[in-house]
Amino acid sequence: MPSLPPFVDAAWLAGHRGEVVLADVRWYLDGRSGAAEFESGHLPGAVFVDLERWLAAPADPARGRHPLPEPEVFAEGMSRAGIGDESTVVAYDDAGGVVAARLVWMLRAIGHAAALLDGGLRAAGEELETGAVDPSSARFTPRPWPADRLAGIEDLHRDGRVLLDARDRDRYAGAVEPVDPRPGHIPGARNVPAREMLDASSRLLADDVLREQLRDAGVDDAQDVVASCGSGVTACHTLLVLEALGRPGARLFPGSYSQWSRTDRPVDTD
Repeated sequence: MPSLPPFVDAAWLAGHRGEVVLADVRWYLDGRSGAAEFESGHLPGAVFVDLERWLAAPADPARGRHPLPEPEVFAEGMSRAGIGDESTVVAYDDAGGVVAARLVWMLRAIGHAAALLDGGLRAAGEELETGAVDPSSARFTPRPWPADRLAGIEDLHRDGRVLLDARDRDRYAGAVEPVDPRPGHIPGARNVPAREMLDASSRLLADDVLREQLRDAGVDDAQDVVASCGSGVTACHTLLVLEALGRPGARLFPGSYSQWSRTDRPVDTD
């Protein structure tokens, strides 16, 4: 299969359905069960990938709410989902891709073919299947997370680096904070909400509109970008957008605001 872009549409999926593993990565900040939602209705042939179990290590005040898992844990999760070393993965959710992007970014970061289904669960226009799915296991080789795709808490502001915060505007501004100990944002971060990169049908906006959003936030084509959010999940959507716009070198701050807000570092609310 030719090199896979970070986003594919329903027409592409329809033409390659037998060649991909379709992964449902639903997860909810309010605590609802993604597995239960999967069982109540998912795209035909999809498998469920549990974000909390396989795409994140346990929450840790020193590392944030969703640290990257050990490569061996990720590999086990992929194997159990029927995703192998040679698999091509298309992932979706019911939130415009801002959750499923975590799986896609993790796979692409270690060299696997993976893409996000533009528009998510309803984009394919298919009747949903119900019930649990028990896929056959596959061989997935653990690989270390590449250091050049990550930024630590001490690295966020060095060398003219720009930090993009993908959270909704009210959380960035500190008007609300449902899960972290202090409202606000990391000083110097620019806010480009991931959900504002989507249209009313949860599909990605046109490239020129996305580039304008970045320019409005003061991001030029030459800057080294780090993506952040609440806990390193939604930020992966920003990274996929940047890659789609020809900027594949941006980094993830896995701890994001959940890590920063649990230190004594200052926060801004303007």
